[in-house]
Amino acid sequence: MLREVSLFGALVPSTLLYFIATVALFALVDPLLARLGLYRLAWHPALARFGTFLCLFSVLVLWT
Repeated sequence: MLREVSLFGALVPSTLLYFIATVALFALVDPLLARLGLYRLAWHPALARFGTFLCLFSVLVLWT
């Protein structure tokens, strides 16, 4: 995991960049999972969405 990234001369924690990338990736994955009907199988669909987001975030952080 990167420590800090210089963004327009300001040092930004890399976690913020991972979070933004996860939001973009989740915007692509979430409609696909909803169309497949996987959220209907979950007891709490909002919690399933949050868990999906956390899994994507964890993969991005651990992958780099």
